[in-house]
Amino acid sequence: MALGELERAVMAQLWAAPGPLTVREVHEGLERELAYTTVMTVLGRLAKKGVVRQERDGKAYRYVAASTREQMAASLMLDALGDVGEDRTAALVAFVDRVGPEEAAALRAALQTGPPPPAVIPEVPEPRHDGEDRGPES
Repeated sequence: MALGELERAVMAQLWAAPGPLTVREVHEGLERELAYTTVMTVLGRLAKKGVVRQERDGKAYRYVAASTREQMAASLMLDALGDVGEDRTAALVAFVDRVGPEEAAALRAALQTGPPPPAVIPEVPEPRHDGEDRGPES
């Protein structure tokens, strides 16, 4: 889901903050003249889209980004790939052709290392049901 200019400015405030912000804090941090209610509406819409989370703080809400900037960018790229239909490879090749050498190197490195392996959950032995309380015999 692409964000509009004002939504991006609001998200930049939330990503830069050390914790959840009130509407007033976001409003004061924006570098343009906007009505307080406009910022409140934008934050409410972002919450409905799932882009931010609302946390109750007394009578007010505090807002925090639901994902990092990088996670959101990755989601947007995946959404865009989904829109190209069957020829995702051509879209990926066109994307790689447009990035600079540093971004291409970062993509190559990420592809070589791959995602982290899934966590291995150790098996817990089933309890014995033969009435014995002792462990296995050696």
